[in-house]
Amino acid sequence: MQSQDRAAVTGSIDPVDRRRAVTRTALAGAISNLLLSALKVGVGWVGNSHALVADGIHSLSDLASDVLVWVAGHHASRGPDEEHPYGHARYETMATLALGLLLFLVALGLGWDAVERLFAPEDLAQPAWITLYAAALSIFVKEWLYWYTRAYAIRVKSDMLRANAWHHRSDAISSVVVLVGVAGTLAGLPYLDAVAACIVAAMIAKIAWDLGMDAVRELVDTGLEPERLAAVRETILNVGGVRDIHLLRTRTLGGTASTDVHVLVDPYISVSEGHMISVQVERELKRKIDEISDVTVHIDSEDDSSTAPTQDLPGRRAALARLAALWSDVPGLASRERVQLHYLGGRIQVEVFLPGSDAQQARSADALYERALEALSKDAVFGDLRIYYGGAPDNGA
Repeated sequence: MQSQDRAAVTGSIDPVDRRRAVTRTALAGAISNLLLSALKVGVGWVGNSHALVADGIHSLSDLASDVLVWVAGHHASRGPDEEHPYGHARYETMATLALGLLLFLVALGLGWDAVERLFAPEDLAQPAWITLYAAALSIFVKEWLYWYTRAYAIRVKSDMLRANAWHHRSDAISSVVVLVGVAGTLAGLPYLDAVAACIVAAMIAKIAWDLGMDAVRELVDTGLEPERLAAVRETILNVGGVRDIHLLRTRTLGGTASTDVHVLVDPYISVSEGHMISVQVERELKRKIDEISDVTVHIDSEDDSSTAPTQDLPGRRAALARLAALWSDVPGLASRERVQLHYLGGRIQVEVFLPGSDAQQARSADALYERALEALSKDAVFGDLRIYYGGAPDNGA
């Protein structure tokens, strides 16, 4: 099965797709930034444009971000291991935060330089016309890189790639500043470059802030947004056998989300049916909620969201020992095949399964039930009693 098909079946992003997306975008960005930086620095030097030289150095610095994206993406795509049981997706989150900080530093540098030139326009050199063509080419290439990387970011739901896409766009915007500044200088408007640079710096700073805060919220285990949480709740409640849910929690992790929830079911269903309900909940969440890749379901026989009324009751081994002591003088229960315990309402309800009944057993059923219930009432941890003969229940009625 192809990776795209696997992703469609599971409802999550396939790690192979994510790794390929990171590799391809990082490689395209690295090659483009290397060529652009050489072009802009060279043309800026020959064409007497300090702004274009600075923009070339900016493109050269983007190589570091491309390497960062590739390294982080390589680690993030690895599966769980002993030291990282939840996988390595946090590498991508950390890279997103680093890219946000890098964008902020870019904005700070552009703004600082613009303010300095705004108050000292005489420092602006007179550039040559060739610098306009270099700046225009840079805008075209960086904008293409933005859309190329953004498409992959959407496809594999990667905040890190989205951050890197905006990093490419910030470089395109800085080239727009160079283009406007050079054109304005050639037209006799020396202040135009500085004013435009200030506006662009503010725009980049806003992008950096949004990306950084998204990464921080993920690092502190912020849950899904309310509308997505409502979709999760609705999906679970639509699963057959689910009566209600509580303690629903989610957290985001490298473009995906994990969920854990307590599901209330009929208290008298079998363990296997309860397990099947939990499997169905997990399957439906992964199928219908794209972000969810990991689900933990806790099956509850009663609502324990505020209190746990059965937490102080004895476990099965101790409970059976106490039952054996209570029923030691009730010979009719000596042949019991199975005892089923239900921990409900702060007490233990008991079901006893005896071999197939005959006429004599049927006549003595009521008496046996009364003796067993009387003995059971001596221990306050036990509640209701049911006795089954060959599959037929006897409740003492």
